[in-house]
Amino acid sequence: MRTDTPEGTLPAREHLLAGTAGPPVLDVVIPVYNEEADLERCVLRLRDHLARTFPYGFRITVADNASTDSTPRVAAELAATVPEVRSYRLEEKGRGRALRTVWSHSDAPVLAYMDVDLSTDLNALLPLVAPLISGHSDLAIGSRLARSSRVVRGPRREFISRAYNLILRGSLAARFSDAQCGFKAIRREVAERLLPMVEDTGWFFDTELLVLAERAGLRIHEVPVDWVDDPDSTVHIVSTATEDLKGVWRVGRALAVGALPLDRLARPFGDDPRDRQLSGVPGSLARQLVGFCAVGALSTLLYLLLYSAFRLGGGPQTANAGALLLSAIANTAANRRLTFGVRGRDRAVRHQAQGLVVFAIGLALTSGSLAALDAAAGDASHGTELAVLIAANLAATVLRFLLFRAWVFPDRRGAPVRGEASRTWAVPEPDGGLEPRGFPDRAPDAWAFSDHTWDDTAQLRAVPHDNDPRTAR
Repeated sequence: MRTDTPEGTLPAREHLLAGTAGPPVLDVVIPVYNEEADLERCVLRLRDHLARTFPYGFRITVADNASTDSTPRVAAELAATVPEVRSYRLEEKGRGRALRTVWSHSDAPVLAYMDVDLSTDLNALLPLVAPLISGHSDLAIGSRLARSSRVVRGPRREFISRAYNLILRGSLAARFSDAQCGFKAIRREVAERLLPMVEDTGWFFDTELLVLAERAGLRIHEVPVDWVDDPDSTVHIVSTATEDLKGVWRVGRALAVGALPLDRLARPFGDDPRDRQLSGVPGSLARQLVGFCAVGALSTLLYLLLYSAFRLGGGPQTANAGALLLSAIANTAANRRLTFGVRGRDRAVRHQAQGLVVFAIGLALTSGSLAALDAAAGDASHGTELAVLIAANLAATVLRFLLFRAWVFPDRRGAPVRGEASRTWAVPEPDGGLEPRGFPDRAPDAWAFSDHTWDDTAQLRAVPHDNDPRTAR
């Protein structure tokens, strides 16, 4: 799994201003494979809708996934005759590969994609991208499973879709409602950080993108959609489901071991300029308290079990020290990952060393309580010892949380990286050529693109606006 993303946290989101100069605000990618029959009709229908309803500049990009029919010729003709359309040709299949390639080279600040069959009602497109344009959200997805969505599809696909999303909720703790709806958008600066972490190049690409974004704390906006199933879909359900389950296992394992630098996707505390001037602003206090209490409860249980086991072969002080040491190591590791969201191996040894200092404070409190009990009651019972130790641990817990939060795992979001005052990750403006960006291990010839000479005077051929026949009553 790739982790070569730019270092440093994301900048604050900003509202995108409308204007005639510069690149278009929105780039809608349509991945296609052998769609010669429907491509022209769907692209012109989308272009007509955006021209009538979208108040910003836009572009439609046809990403041809190694089609073997006349799809490349149709896409090239559209790009040559319609100013808002361009086409890319990839020599390898894979929806994820197509989206990653086109999004990585686009100069539009908002990137979207939709299926060529236009199963999703186009009236949801503006609500989809509006939160990204305004700076409110980082990603946006269409949801067929929202309560206000209206969906026309067979029971088999309905069951598979809902079962898949239940698997994601149970295995990866996903909170978004619909992973595979072919109707999504993302801000470009987020895509630049997130795409190198996404390994899948096929249908699981969407799910992996969303899971990593959600785990990083990015804001995902959901839009209820009206959706009509395409009866001629070429998706192979069994093979796709198998690959998706493999992807769930791979991503879950990577998240469990902290193999991804998701901290580089963190946003500042607030997007208001006044918030950026604040230093040491605590974040996610309520969530951290819940996580710390849960880890603390499990650590206390582990400590008591270890103490009881060690007490069978030694004195109370030895049993207490051994049980506290082992439970403290486990407690620091769990709080590092689950409570304070620190992933990867960076500073892991330092955090454990600082955790041992906190352990020493806890050891002093609990050992002192045992010494006081021995001085006061002499040969106390095992139950009395446990009661005193529980009280001492509760007292040490408050101090442990404060030390973890302020010293061991301080909130570093928005702080300069490695002593630098600031760092801007600029994307060069396109100059006619397309250089790979964000994938240094892939040679430039890994992609093949259609190169067209743009004719600003070209006019869209008169095509009547046709309603989707599938929605006819």
